[in-house]
Amino acid sequence: MAKDMTRDVDPHTAMESLREALYEAGGIVFPSLAVDHVSPDLKLVDLGRVRADVAVRLADALRRGGRE
Repeated sequence: MAKDMTRDVDPHTAMESLREALYEAGGIVFPSLAVDHVSPDLKLVDLGRVRADVAVRLADALRRGGRE
């Protein structure tokens, strides 16, 4: 993604998009997924922490491109 495009992305929209994609990729839930309000100018999405089994499921989903 080009640097100038990164500024145009709403972090709330990005977070919800990621939340939906993770769920669609195998019911993966990041309980701590949130918008970082500490540095609003950076428009950061905080992925938070996940259990090891969730990390493995995410890795598997990424390897298969989200296909079951």
